[in-house]
Amino acid sequence: MKNIKIRTQILPLLIAVLFFTSCEEFLDQTPQDSVTEAVYFETAVQFETAANYFYTRFAYQDIEEGHDLSGNYTTPDYGQGIITPVDKDDIWKNNYIYLRAPNQLIEKAALYSGNQNDIAGSVGAAYFFRAWHHFTLLKRFGGVPIVTRSLDVNSPEVTAARNSRYEVVYQILTDLDVAIAKLPAANAVVQGKLSTEAAKAFKARVLLYEGTWDKYVGDATDGNGTSVGAGSKKPTGYPTVESMLTSAKQLSLEVMNSGSFQLWDKRSTALGQNHLFYLYNLEVGSNPAGLTKADNKEFIIQAVYDFTLRNLNKNISHAKPVTPSRKMMDMYLCTDGLPVQHSAVFQGYTNMVDEFKNRDLRLTNFVAEPLKEYWGRGAAIDGGGAQYTKTFATSGVVFDYRYVPQLLSISGGRNIGYQGRKFVSEQQNREGNSASPNWPLLRYAEVMLIYAEATVELGNGAISDADLNLSINKIRARAGVAPLTNALIAPYSDLTMLGEIRRERALELDGENQRYDDLMRWNIAVQELNRNVALTYITGTEYETAINPKAPTTKIYNAAGFPLGLTTSEQSTSVYAGIATTKPGALLLDVAGNRNWTIARYLSGIPIDEIKLNPKLNQNPGW
Repeated sequence: MKNIKIRTQILPLLIAVLFFTSCEEFLDQTPQDSVTEAVYFETAVQFETAANYFYTRFAYQDIEEGHDLSGNYTTPDYGQGIITPVDKDDIWKNNYIYLRAPNQLIEKAALYSGNQNDIAGSVGAAYFFRAWHHFTLLKRFGGVPIVTRSLDVNSPEVTAARNSRYEVVYQILTDLDVAIAKLPAANAVVQGKLSTEAAKAFKARVLLYEGTWDKYVGDATDGNGTSVGAGSKKPTGYPTVESMLTSAKQLSLEVMNSGSFQLWDKRSTALGQNHLFYLYNLEVGSNPAGLTKADNKEFIIQAVYDFTLRNLNKNISHAKPVTPSRKMMDMYLCTDGLPVQHSAVFQGYTNMVDEFKNRDLRLTNFVAEPLKEYWGRGAAIDGGGAQYTKTFATSGVVFDYRYVPQLLSISGGRNIGYQGRKFVSEQQNREGNSASPNWPLLRYAEVMLIYAEATVELGNGAISDADLNLSINKIRARAGVAPLTNALIAPYSDLTMLGEIRRERALELDGENQRYDDLMRWNIAVQELNRNVALTYITGTEYETAINPKAPTTKIYNAAGFPLGLTTSEQSTSVYAGIATTKPGALLLDVAGNRNWTIARYLSGIPIDEIKLNPKLNQNPGW
């Protein structure tokens, strides 16, 4: 019955994908036949079908890698600051293409002769997506030309100069206000569709992002707007940093008080401590408790996928990209709520499994523990997918399911030292690219994190225990970690509330394409990314001599495979002193000398081909 329910929920969205396949070219280009448009937008149902098409723009996002918390990188790598000007950029091209459809619906709504209330939800979705696409452009390029109508080759916007980032933000916030007013309440929509609460949550994200950018980065990336960059022009009535943060806090609180969403916490005997792991791969048969997408009340905005109607077509189980660095491993808290350098229950690193003991469930759910057994996927990969009614020993498959860390060579590029499991499927009936869980674009946990961060920013570093209990302590409780309180961190001079709330954000949103944005809006990307990236501790640990139980003639660790060697001295890992230092003897993945981040890389360069087409598009500073 759950399978039937979820399929009926997503069908309205997925059918729109199929219906509009033949219309994509029409919607993405200058209209050739205005009669066709006029005929199509005649009824409320037609407006809804057109609005459903927008949801195809919600999609899986390639998981960011190579940053300070990632154990994966490919050389040359974005995380190393090796970013060169490009002729074309899909983010620029696609989002300007995508803007056409919502602008078109908004224009047609103004001409609609029926009851405007009948198309309000569709119009609200159009304003939401217009804001969504402009925000995507803003994060990548800063100020960009604002497009709020359907264009043709003669439209002045085609050859216009860039709007400032402040003008773009103002347009985004204005559009989201309309979306909030017109979209239906969350309890009135099917799973996967937008609601007024979703628009509020997204507006809170925008306000926190831009409020902290304005506070910490300011106009450092703007340029003069005449010969370089988009300039710093602010519209009349542009909000202050304080007002943006205040609104972010208030909107988050409204979403939290709505009762529309819940943190995933489906604990059961069958799920065990892996209850968090299953949130990210929900499909029929994907977990021992028989939970499906319908049981997920945490995803507020999500890309909806279906094995038959809209396949994910991404082999994320094979890639296992969310793999932690040494810094990330040590950022995970212990069960007493303290970091490893202060916790009385931390077990150290001597044995391979020690650092997994008494730790945050986000660590033990999302990082493979040495020599522990894990199901593979599909029919045969890593022994095949889960057989939840059986044990590993009685699976009927001749395979050693134990995980052995990859410490033989740096050339693998992924899963060196540690192996991430977040987003990995263990289904038997999902081969290769066929796993199709919904993809989180904004979760309820993030709303709580926004509330806490906005509060501590407004409090100049202070936040009450009551506000912590209202927000991130619920996330910590789910992770099996003691609550964050003022008394807890008071004895430790290196711990601050701002630092601990930022830590929570890093842990909770790992792999969800937020880390680079966060480092840049806090204006600490240069300091955080231009450091050594280390992995597993080797010196003085079991790894020095451990034999691979799957290949008894070889050791797990091969020193010759890692030309960068090991750390030789204690090293700071962050501008926040509350994150543990890296001691001597840790495996080096990359060294600070290879990492060249500058503030100019906070924005990407405007694509060269776009500047050739429109010389009024000034290039960003430093490009």
